Amino acid sequence: MARIPTAPLILGLAGLIPFVWGAVTMLNGALASWGADALGPRFIGPYIQLFYGSVILSFMSGVLWGFATKTTGGRAATGYALSVIPALWAFFMTGGGPTTAGLNLIFGFLGLLMLDFAFWQWGLAPRWWMSLRLLLTAIVVLCLSVGVFL
Repeated sequence: MARIPTAPLILGLAGLIPFVWGAVTMLNGALASWGADALGPRFIGPYIQLFYGSVILSFMSGVLWGFATKTTGGRAATGYALSVIPALWAFFMTGGGPTTAGLNLIFGFLGLLMLDFAFWQWGLAPRWWMSLRLLLTAIVVLCLSVGVFL
């Protein structure tokens, strides 16, 4: 795998803060209480993870759409069609309570990783893309798993 440039790595890791914060506040009651008092209850635990996770899946649809613009013909049409899947998944699959929504987000991020791989294989994503996406997806899935499985 190619080395990830510094700026995308830093921005990608910064984008994990709500996932990590949500997991930490699920594991630490004192921190959750402080967070609820200082930031509000929707900015702790599964609440921040589920809302933010839906936003990020939708954002990643736009990233994939951008990759699709780098090609033409049937591959572009396929890319455009595939690029809307993460946003649609977030829209339709994140209801039903925190456990179900969290599990569906895990599946959504794993599915996104498969789409990332396809766009990368087609040469539409940067060489370093999968190195970054594997790292970020592993951390997101781990953080979401705290609310789903613990």
